[in-house]
Amino acid sequence: MNILGYLQKIGRALMVPVATLPAAAVLMGIGYWIDPNGWGSNSALAAFLIKSGGAIIDNMSILFAVGVAYGMSKDKDGAAALAGLVGYYVLTTLCSPAAVSMIQGIPADQVPAAFGKINNQFVGILTGVISAELYNRFSHVELPKALAFFSGRRLVPIVTSFVMIVVAFLMMVAWPVIYNALVHFGESIKDLGPVGAGIYAFFNRLLIPIGLHHALNSVFWFDVAGINDIPNFLGGAKSLAEGKAVIGVTGMYQAGFFPIMMFGLPGAALAIYHSAKPQHKARVASIMIAAAFASFFTGITEPLEFSFMFVAPVLYVLHAFLTGISVFIAASMQWIAGFGFSAGLVDMVLSSRNPLAREWYMLIIQGLVFSGIYYFVFRAAIRALNLKTPGREDDDELAPAADAAPVSSDVDSLARGYLNVIGGTANLENIDACITRLRLTVGDTAKVNEGEAKRLGASGVIKLNTKNVQIIVGPRAELIAAAMRNVISGVGAKPAAAAPVAAAPAPAAAPAAAGDLVLLAPVTGEVVPLDQVPDAAFASKAVGDGVAIRPTGKLVVAPVGGTIAKIFNSNHAFALVADNGAEIIVHIGIETVKLGGQGFKRLAEQGARVKAGDPVLELDLDYLAAHAQSLVSPVVVSNVDQYAGVTNVVTGQVQAGHTPLYTLKTK
Repeated sequence: MNILGYLQKIGRALMVPVATLPAAAVLMGIGYWIDPNGWGSNSALAAFLIKSGGAIIDNMSILFAVGVAYGMSKDKDGAAALAGLVGYYVLTTLCSPAAVSMIQGIPADQVPAAFGKINNQFVGILTGVISAELYNRFSHVELPKALAFFSGRRLVPIVTSFVMIVVAFLMMVAWPVIYNALVHFGESIKDLGPVGAGIYAFFNRLLIPIGLHHALNSVFWFDVAGINDIPNFLGGAKSLAEGKAVIGVTGMYQAGFFPIMMFGLPGAALAIYHSAKPQHKARVASIMIAAAFASFFTGITEPLEFSFMFVAPVLYVLHAFLTGISVFIAASMQWIAGFGFSAGLVDMVLSSRNPLAREWYMLIIQGLVFSGIYYFVFRAAIRALNLKTPGREDDDELAPAADAAPVSSDVDSLARGYLNVIGGTANLENIDACITRLRLTVGDTAKVNEGEAKRLGASGVIKLNTKNVQIIVGPRAELIAAAMRNVISGVGAKPAAAAPVAAAPAPAAAPAAAGDLVLLAPVTGEVVPLDQVPDAAFASKAVGDGVAIRPTGKLVVAPVGGTIAKIFNSNHAFALVADNGAEIIVHIGIETVKLGGQGFKRLAEQGARVKAGDPVLELDLDYLAAHAQSLVSPVVVSNVDQYAGVTNVVTGQVQAGHTPLYTLKTK
């Protein structure tokens, strides 16, 4: 993975711990609303809520260690998060002032002050990254039989604890230098005051197209360079009492965003609507209204920003510049409000009674002014430069015609659609997501169809390089990414129906009624009832009806005659369309897609015509037994609802290509 791709990976992993902040904002915001003067001293309920939110804020460094480790792990497993926690405790304990004094044999008063600040978000991020890399490297390692209990995922926290001992010794030398450099950077920014806040805001917007604004935000919002703006603001009374916050200063890296998100961008949306061609105004209105509402109410701006970011980049630079001016003005005037999620109406209301909020209502007046500025500047620029904003495209650049087939809003349908957009699973290497965008690693970004992505509803497509692409899909990004993973693993996915082919001679099998389909065992082994498969989707028959087999033989064959509609790139599963239209999925093991094809050898190709008993896959049973979550292999009919059901289910041992497994009854 290239440097940009890796930085993006860290950036999106940061969103895992950051996602806890809205909970803290809501809890503490309601608490301050209940008791705006006593901050909990006059109300037990207010104190309860403020303390609950404070528990999140006070432990952000631990949340970063756990969240980054989880977010950067290759399969988002809890063992990676546990390793992050173990690593954080080992590192921070060994680098605590008392431990440094004992290990280095120096008086406690001579221990560098930097070790008193070892429990911070920077160390949490560092620990999370190291723990995730160790998880990705060692989570499938098998130890000798005597130590087999500690193999795989159980090995990772153990390895992490030893590695972090080494890291701790390195940090005893490096941490004072790193800490002093971070403090110097933070103090340099602080010394610039409102100008520094404005510069930060300008680059915050400019980095959004490549998704690295999260990394920049961590410097100003959290305790990476000593600024820690969001936790100190949300901490309210406690932050004031501890001297971590200053009224009129803490929150200045947040406040100026409210006028932009709540008013400026909706003003830009109105300008784009009024600049659209008359015949396209209705279409543009529906897009702009939804995007402007999201920006005003929640502070989610990407659907609106991506509507003009690439078609009119000059507008986006103007937007970044105006954002910097807004943050500068708010910081200069000390009009302060803060947020736990983004600078929308919800966060403004919740923060308005925070002890650190100051003349927050002036941000509304500032916002109304910026709404007018955005409207007139955007409209003038669009007209003067003839910018192709939504509704002003040339006719041959327009999206599909109105009579084009409607796009389903179903998440599973969208997942399959976006897989087609990127050139299919053969071009896909990794799937991830943040709040509003799919972050994908592909074989070649040239195969990504931007027009089709926009037809599916994407706000924009960003090709960062030949390997990394981002598709802006809105707040359902995580759901779509999860559905894409399910489609790839065969869960919930139905293969495309193959064209009817001439009937082949029926395979030798147990007697069945005319028209019924008898499936032979695709692999030698022991039959396992479907409800005992250790996967909820298969066990609940959500994927289809049938049985499973625990393999003891290495050859996997076609259970019936038909066409192989799909063999997954990882070779762990295939879908076969029988001559009568039955769609059959043979899925070897559970979660075996994560093995990346290891343990499987393909013997037939996608699209091939096969007879019952023809070889399709060859298994390395020793490797799979050591690395797969389970070898239990479902054999199901995914479109069973088109038939009368599954009967004559066999039990016990079966032989590949010979033993009848079950009968699919016709209606």
